[in-house]
Amino acid sequence: QVQLVESGGGSVQAGGSLRLSCAASRYTIGSYCMAWFRQSPGKERERVAVINSVGSTRYADSVKGRFTISKDNAKSTLYLEMNRVKPEDTGMYYCAADHRSLHIDLSSADFVYWGQGTQVTVSS
Repeated sequence: QVQLVESGGGSVQAGGSLRLSCAASRYTIGSYCMAWFRQSPGKERERVAVINSVGSTRYADSVKGRFTISKDNAKSTLYLEMNRVKPEDTGMYYCAADHRSLHIDLSSADFVYWGQGTQVTVSS
């Protein structure tokens, strides 16, 4: 069973920065496809960024150039560096993992393992 625990959320002003972390079960980060999703009230869950087992990444158009997904296999931790944040970045951010390690286009419905989420609130 894969366990994922997010941290690092909070309140930040527009234009600021925040780094989210996702601590994963041992061996998960290096062997799984990992992703960050977010969801705001009344909206569907949106894939923000994904990174596969060999380090290929993909971002939502809305965060390209501002957010960076990365991982530290030794620490079994996934990160999301959020820069120049905007009020529309507000939402619950979730870490997700799937054993299809080389995939880069998995959707929300494809991911098997999920964390509990960490709230990010961006004020204008």
